[in-house]
Amino acid sequence: MRARRHELGITQEELAWRADLHRTYVADVERGARNVTLWTIANLAKALQITAGNLLSHAATPPGMALRNDDAWAPDEAREILLVDHSSTVAVTMERAFERAKLANPIKIVRDGETGLDYLFGTGRYAKRKPARPQLILLVLDLPRMSGREFLLRVRGDERTRDIPVVPLTVSHPSRCH
Repeated sequence: MRARRHELGITQEELAWRADLHRTYVADVERGARNVTLWTIANLAKALQITAGNLLSHAATPPGMALRNDDAWAPDEAREILLVDHSSTVAVTMERAFERAKLANPIKIVRDGETGLDYLFGTGRYAKRKPARPQLILLVLDLPRMSGREFLLRVRGDERTRDIPVVPLTVSHPSRCH
């Protein structure tokens, strides 16, 4: 996000204004200190003049990587995105959002943190395949069996996975809003 903002020559304050967000919120997102919603991702992508798919799929792009002429970040490869979420409704909604954004990355969905770790490290039910190295992990924090926070601690605690970008997702339920 920061690299794209610099490419456009805009400040955090201007990006925040364009995305209808507070500047400190944008600063927190850039340094990875905020959970983001799909609404926030969509607003940031629009303000940065790229698709939400590009914003998500290139979250692991090294700083300073140049943009192509068509304003799509030039990835070295479209690697898998791992979605760790127990709700089939949210998973279907995310898949539809990625399809609408024309996201090239395949999406792997696992229903809990333990299965996610097995998938990443090639253990448990995934023991017969090589460990996975997704380009991005989308993580719902409210998971059964193992919390999203515990999953994140385990991912960050292992040298094989600590540098994979993880986006914690906050899912709000309209029926709970007043």
